[in-house]
Amino acid sequence: MRLPRYSNDAVHRFVGELTARIVAESGIATDRFHMGKIILQSFKDAPDFLMQIDGGTDERETNQSALLRSVRCAMAMKAAGLKKGDVVVLVAPNHIDLAMPFYAALYLGVIVAPVDRMLGVHELRETFKVIKPSMVFCQSEKATTIQLALNKIDLNTQIVTFDKGDYLCSFKEFLDGNGSDVNVDEFRAADFDPEDTIALLVPTSGTTGVSKSAAVTHKNIAITGPYLWSRYYQFPTPTEVALIGSPLQWLTAIMNFILSPIFRYTRLQTSFTLTQKHAYYLINTYKPTFTILSPTLMTKLMKPDIRDQCDFTSLNMILLGGSVVPQTLINEIKKVAPDAEVIDTYGMTELTSIGFHGDNPPPGSCGKPVGCFQYRIINPETQEDIDEPNVPGELWVKGPGIFKEYYNNPEATAETFADGRWFKTGDTFYRDAQWNYYFVERIKLLLKYNSNQISPVELEDVIRQHPGVLDVAVTGVPDPECGELPVACVVPRPGYDVTAKDIKDLVKENLSEAKQLHGGVIFLTEIPMTASTKVHRRKLKEIAIAMTKH
Repeated sequence: MRLPRYSNDAVHRFVGELTARIVAESGIATDRFHMGKIILQSFKDAPDFLMQIDGGTDERETNQSALLRSVRCAMAMKAAGLKKGDVVVLVAPNHIDLAMPFYAALYLGVIVAPVDRMLGVHELRETFKVIKPSMVFCQSEKATTIQLALNKIDLNTQIVTFDKGDYLCSFKEFLDGNGSDVNVDEFRAADFDPEDTIALLVPTSGTTGVSKSAAVTHKNIAITGPYLWSRYYQFPTPTEVALIGSPLQWLTAIMNFILSPIFRYTRLQTSFTLTQKHAYYLINTYKPTFTILSPTLMTKLMKPDIRDQCDFTSLNMILLGGSVVPQTLINEIKKVAPDAEVIDTYGMTELTSIGFHGDNPPPGSCGKPVGCFQYRIINPETQEDIDEPNVPGELWVKGPGIFKEYYNNPEATAETFADGRWFKTGDTFYRDAQWNYYFVERIKLLLKYNSNQISPVELEDVIRQHPGVLDVAVTGVPDPECGELPVACVVPRPGYDVTAKDIKDLVKENLSEAKQLHGGVIFLTEIPMTASTKVHRRKLKEIAIAMTKH
C-alpha cells in the first residue's frame, strides 16, 4: 500500500544536518547557503554513488569522478584568472562534461550562464552584450558562431570546446593544463556572501524582448530548492532516477543539476534531442522514477496510437509545468501510469523554484502557498489587493527565494518589482476559500513553442525591418502538440507588395528555428487596440485563431 504524500519538513531536516557540518568546519554561519560548499560536501559524503547518466551514450559518472573533475576544472578556472563575479557561459547539450564547469563555478563564486545552443550570431551577440562572459564552454561546431558574436562586440573571451580543440583549447586540455595530480582533500571553495553572490544568470525574455537574464543568488537556490522535495519523507535519495526533460538554460534542468548530488538521486539526462522516440527509449531503458516535463512534450508522449511503445509505470512522480496543464492530459497519464502522482506545477525563473505545494489539490489548482513566500492577488486596474476568493487578479510574490535582479538591466528590474520588493509575476491567478491557487492566464506576452520561450517583441522587431511592413504584432495560436504557434499579424505599407514568404524569409535569416513563424503570417488593415492605444492582445489572438483555421 502506497501512503499519500503530504508536505513535511524531512527535506529541511536533512539539509539542516548537512549544512550544520559545513558551518562547523568553516566557522562561517552563512555557508549554509553556499551552494558550492554544499555540493562539494555532498560529493565527499557518498563517493561511490552514481551521480549522472547520459542516456544518449550510456556514459555514467559517480560522485568521486565528478568531485575530481569539477575540482580540477575549478583550479583551471582560477589559473585562467577567473574570480568571483566573472561570468562563464555554457552552450552545450546535456552530456557528462557539462556539469563540471557548472559545479566548478559554484565553488568559486563565478557566475554560470546557461545559453540556448540553437541561438544564432545576432541572438548570441545581444546575449553577450548583457552578460559579458569571461569564458565560454561549448561544442566545437558552435565555436565559430560564438566567436563571430564575440567579435561584433569586441569581447576578448576564452572559448573552451568540450570535444575536439582544433585551434581552440579543448576541455581535456583545459583540465590537463592544471595537472592531473590534484588533491581534492586540500581544495577549498571560495568564501563569499551567498546572499549577495550571484550563482546563475537564467535567460528569460518576459514581456520586454531579448537578452534579459534573471540573476539568481546562492541563497535564493538554498532557500527554494528543498521545497521541490517537500512531499518526500526519506533522505537522502527521495527518488531513485530523475529524467531531465529540458536543456540546461531551463530552470527545471538547472535545479536538478544542483539538487541531484545534494539529495543523492541519479540524474538521467541526454546529449541527444529529446524526441518522442528517444524519450520512450530513456524511460524503457533506465526506468526513471521522477520527472518534470512540459505539457506539450507530455502530450506528444501520450498519443494513443503510439504510447503503448513505452512503459511509464516506473514513474511515481510526474510534475507538469511551463504552461497550462489540461485536466484531460492528467487523465490520459493516469491511464498509463496509474500509481504515479501527476501534479500541475507552477514555477518560474524569477521564483527560482516552484511557487506552490502540490498537496493533492483540487483539479485545475497549482496547490497551496509555499512557506518561503508571501502572496498577494492584485486588481490590475486599481492596484489594490483582492481579498475575497474566486476573483482573479495579478499574482505578486515576496520572499528570500525571489531572484536578485535582471542582470545589467535596472529598468526591467524596477519595472518588475513593486514597493517592498513584491515581485509582479505577470500572471493572472485566483484562490478558492481553502487557499488553493489557480492559474488563469499569462499577462506577459511570452509564447511557449515546444518548450522554447518565444518573445513576440523580438519577432516584431525583426519583422519591422522589412520596408513593406507598416505595423506588426505577433501572437500565438494554440496547438495541442507544440503549445503555441507564433503568428505574425502584419499591416502592409501602402505601395508595397509584401508577401507572407517575404516575412518568413526575413525571420529565418535573423532568428533560430524555434522562433520561426510556425503559425504563419496574416495580413490586416489595422492592429486591434485597447482604449489606452495598446495592442489588444486578446482580440489579436482571436483574429489569428479565426483566420488560421481557414
